[in-house]
Amino acid sequence: MALRSAQGDGPNSSHWDGGAEKADFNAKRKKKVAEIHQALNSDPTDVAALRRMAISEGGLLTDEIRRKVWPKLLNVSANDPPPISGKNLRQMSKDYQQVLLDVRRSLRRFPPGMPEEQREGLQEELIDIILLILERNPQLHYYQGYHDIVVTFLLVVGERLATSLVEKLSTHHLRDFMDPTMDNTKHILNYLMPIIDQVNPELHDFMQSAEVGTIFALSWLITWFGHVLSDFRHVVRLYDFFLACHPLMPIYFAAVIVLYREQEVLDCDCDMASVHHLLSQIPQDLPYETLISRAGDLFVQFPPSELAREAAAQQQAERTAASTFKDFELASAQQRPDMVLRQRFRGLLRPEDRTKDVLTKPRTNRFVKLAVMGLTVALGAAALAVVKSALEWAPKFQLQLFP
Repeated sequence: MALRSAQGDGPNSSHWDGGAEKADFNAKRKKKVAEIHQALNSDPTDVAALRRMAISEGGLLTDEIRRKVWPKLLNVSANDPPPISGKNLRQMSKDYQQVLLDVRRSLRRFPPGMPEEQREGLQEELIDIILLILERNPQLHYYQGYHDIVVTFLLVVGERLATSLVEKLSTHHLRDFMDPTMDNTKHILNYLMPIIDQVNPELHDFMQSAEVGTIFALSWLITWFGHVLSDFRHVVRLYDFFLACHPLMPIYFAAVIVLYREQEVLDCDCDMASVHHLLSQIPQDLPYETLISRAGDLFVQFPPSELAREAAAQQQAERTAASTFKDFELASAQQRPDMVLRQRFRGLLRPEDRTKDVLTKPRTNRFVKLAVMGLTVALGAAALAVVKSALEWAPKFQLQLFP
């Protein structure tokens, strides 16, 4: 049985104060729920509208809605029976011991106050889901942090549907993380600095001088921030966003977190240890809707196709240093997602009104004019472009419309 997240499924999950504001909030919420159901009930299902709803402010609002919409976003039938295996996967799987260790360390991913017996039952289901997906897809390789993604789906949609959704996700959005080597994961991380360079060259140059690299964002990327955020509401909100977008959107979101913390970074000593320590401790009270909007803006303004050359160049430059990749693998091996970011950030965040929306790096060969296009409930060109890119990226079968 799927669990209700801390976000709640009822009208009282809002923390708005003031009668007029609350009434306006409830009216917008009610309108959005109606639009989501209209898209679900249309014939064929309006998947593009569902993507817009998932991206726009507030995301999909409740776990009840997510149980209906997430399968549509991944083109998975919620009515198909779950896959089964007649094999004793716990005895046969080469990954069982590692999966077992990771799942045992996942206590904090379950709602506080959950009865121990219920939590232990869910952990057993979590193990079964992971082993079954790996058995059905021998080309996939387990990585530490994968269980953080699986448990999010388990808590929202339950074991049967989670198995189908995560299997589809593993062969598409997460595919690069499940290779036998970290080469493709490293390549995705290499998009981080070019994004920052386009928006804030001063911050980029400071981080390059500090030689901080991108390892601090590894656990963010491979768990879709599921491991590093303590509030389940924020995790599922990001999953709404990522499921509706291009697979590289998580690295854009990682970039806007760094950009949001610009002043904190620049106030650091310009050395790897200081900057890495700061960035590794992700704040828990980020302005998520603002950052989601900015990530969407940056994706439109600097699409992956424009950044690919810089990302490849960065990777090639790193290969010229004999120690770089070895250091990356060593750091990656030591940075288990379950050991990262245990302490919540206690400092003061830079006030939101001091954060620059978008800055462009001057280029001699071109001038980029950026329009700040927020992904609001009403949506604009940026949101539509993000949805379009997701639909264009999707495999052909994912473009099929639902009956």
